[in-house]
Amino acid sequence: MPDSSPAGERPLLIYLHGFLSSPQSHKCQLLKAWLREFRPDIVFYAPLISPYPAQAALALGSAVSEFAASHHGPIGLAGSSMGGFWSTWLAEQYRLPAVVVNPAVTPSRFMPAYVGQDLKPYSGELQTYRLQPADVDKMQQLESAIAGPLQSRYWLLAQRGDETLDCREAEEFYRGQRQTVEEGGDHSFQGFARYTAALVDFLFPKH
Repeated sequence: MPDSSPAGERPLLIYLHGFLSSPQSHKCQLLKAWLREFRPDIVFYAPLISPYPAQAALALGSAVSEFAASHHGPIGLAGSSMGGFWSTWLAEQYRLPAVVVNPAVTPSRFMPAYVGQDLKPYSGELQTYRLQPADVDKMQQLESAIAGPLQSRYWLLAQRGDETLDCREAEEFYRGQRQTVEEGGDHSFQGFARYTAALVDFLFPKH
């Protein structure tokens, strides 16, 4: 599907990875490859997200703010796990559609278990991170920003076999939004490739 439109007028899909993951994650790379083959008209952006909430919020907020100001095409968000939280946080600020995959609804609840530990990204980076109690406090502040009724448009993809997060919390949080909740599976969301085309259609519906 050739498209000669300038990049600033083409659809922009922003993918946000999970905690201690990276843009090299399986779902991110799978979606990137699918877009390259079937929807090369879509601009794909997948930033490396800091595990520190304050840094992540500043960087993501600045990036999407710049896109919103300069990009003339539609913008859609997709995120997995912690990336699902960030997708929701951004979607509420900028009224963007988002697909959230096994999303973390209240990350501050599991962050204390990581405080004070040397954390190494799954992507194989040499750098390690160490969260502090202030990071948990910051995450709680960010969560409070999306505590009210959701204002944007969401599609929840969740699997009840998720060994990391209880998908019932996500089902309740995204009540009234489109939901696909499967039995079995795991936190990585088995069979994600089945939904790539539908995900794109949801974010960028044809009129």
